[in-house]
Amino acid sequence: MDQTSPPSAQGLHVVVREGDPARTPLLLMNGIGAQLAALQPFVDALDPAIPVIRFDAPGVGESLPKRLPYRFPALARRVGRLLDELGHSRVDVLGISWGGGLAQQFAVTQRSRCRRLVLVATATGSLMVPASPLVLRHMLTPRRYIDRGYVRGVAAHLYGGTARANPALVAGLLHQGYPPGYTYQLLAGAGWTSLPILPLIQQPTLVLAGDDDPIIPLANSRILHALIPHAQRHVYQGGHLELVCAPDRVIPHVEKFLAQQ
Repeated sequence: MDQTSPPSAQGLHVVVREGDPARTPLLLMNGIGAQLAALQPFVDALDPAIPVIRFDAPGVGESLPKRLPYRFPALARRVGRLLDELGHSRVDVLGISWGGGLAQQFAVTQRSRCRRLVLVATATGSLMVPASPLVLRHMLTPRRYIDRGYVRGVAAHLYGGTARANPALVAGLLHQGYPPGYTYQLLAGAGWTSLPILPLIQQPTLVLAGDDDPIIPLANSRILHALIPHAQRHVYQGGHLELVCAPDRVIPHVEKFLAQQ
C-alpha cells in the first residue's frame, strides 16, 4: 500500500509503497515535468514484494519549488539526504528520460547508496544523438502538460510506440498542469553530459530502449551500453513511454534484473 506524506525536510513530495522488507527498495526518477502519479501504471504492475520510493522533482507536483536553479549533482545529493530521512542506506534506482540523467549522476556521486541501476528511454544529456528538430521543438514547450488536445495531436510523432495507436492514453497520463519547476528541470540538464562519468558507473546496469522512440534515438542506448562497464541492454517494442503505457513489455526485464544478487 502506498504511503504518502507532505514534503520532506528536503522539500520533496514522497510516496512509498511498502513491500518485502528483505528486498532492496526501488527508487524511481521520473521524466521532465511529470508528477510521480504518472508512474502509477508501472508501480501497479510491478511485483508487490518490491518496495518502491517515488518523489516529485522540485517545483513539480506537491514538491516545493526552488528559489534558484539547480544542477544534477546537487539534486543527487538532495535525494541522498531524502533517503537518510526515510531510513534507507541503499536502493536500486530506475530513471526514465530526464530521470535517467539524474539516475546516472546519482550512481556516480552517491555510489554507495545505489546497488543496481536501470536506465529507461534515456541518453547522455547534452552530448547525445539528438531527436529530430520537430520533436525537439515540441519538447521545449510545456503545452503537452496543459493542453490535452495538443498532446493528442503530437503524441504519435513525439512519443512513438503505444502513443501512435492510443494518443488519448498519453494525454491522460501527462495532463497534470504546467509545473513551476519545469524550467529549472531544463536548466538542470543544460550543458550536462554523462559521457565523462559513464566509465565510473560500477553498478550492474540495465539499459532499456524502445525501437520506436522519437525522443531518444536507439543509438543512444548503444552508447550507454558501450561505456558503462557492467551494462546489459535490451530493446523493447515501443516508444518513449512504454514503461507506463505498456509496462508488461518492460517489467519482466526489470524484475529479473533486480532479483539478481
